[in-house]
Amino acid sequence: MIKNWFYSLSDYAGAAVPALVAFLLKVILCIVVYLIGRKVIAWLTNTIRSMLERTKMQEGAVTFSCSMIKILLYCILVLGIAMQFGVTETSVAALVASAGVAIGLAFQGGLSNLAGGFLLLVFQPFHVGDYIITQGVEGTVQKIEIMYTTLLTYDTRKVIVPNGTLADNVMVNVTAADRRKLEVKVSISYRDDLQKAKGVLERLILENPDVIKEEEHIVFVSELGENGIVLGMRCFVPTARYYPVLWQMNERIKTEFDREGLHIPYPQMDVHVVRANDE
Repeated sequence: MIKNWFYSLSDYAGAAVPALVAFLLKVILCIVVYLIGRKVIAWLTNTIRSMLERTKMQEGAVTFSCSMIKILLYCILVLGIAMQFGVTETSVAALVASAGVAIGLAFQGGLSNLAGGFLLLVFQPFHVGDYIITQGVEGTVQKIEIMYTTLLTYDTRKVIVPNGTLADNVMVNVTAADRRKLEVKVSISYRDDLQKAKGVLERLILENPDVIKEEEHIVFVSELGENGIVLGMRCFVPTARYYPVLWQMNERIKTEFDREGLHIPYPQMDVHVVRANDE
């Protein structure tokens, strides 16, 4: 009896070992194919990126297209490997059909971001390098990908914004035009010479080399305030120089007003103290 059991075990092992070896070889082959496939996908993606860049396509559209192609190629690679283990196209189709509703519910936000990415690609409300403001965040656009757009803030923080948010909400593209209107307001005392103050502001506009002289500029009385007369100045400057010119103007206004004897008023309060025995 023991002898028969031994022979049965030997026969089973003899039949199972080749199958196990074949399975292990198949696993190793699939791993090798996956590693080679990764290299091929990376090469294809870089090649396609170079081709698209030569067509002068916008950087955001290039990044978005390459991301989509990369995901598609990986899906094909994984499906091809899975078919080596008996997974058929019919099984995959049935699995996708049955899981479609569940995946759609689970990834509503992801699908919204994907749709938002397509809208950004088609309508192009901004490009890589533009400065945008949306939903309380702002920064320079670094990357536009399938699901997310990456912004770099002025203090070098990286902000990841879902494409669905950008597509569904108000977004301000600050650098859409190559020039931007600069407006500065400053108050002077009611005792000061109004025309002299306006002349100082006019001179500052004309002396600044960054102000676009071909565009209209104006100095005006904006408001008769409680504490002083509010003057305003408007001119156009290159978009890239907007903040440097703004800071220069603020500093020059204070310096020139001091030199010309003009006063920038500030709120003051007179307090009168009445003692009880003085009543």
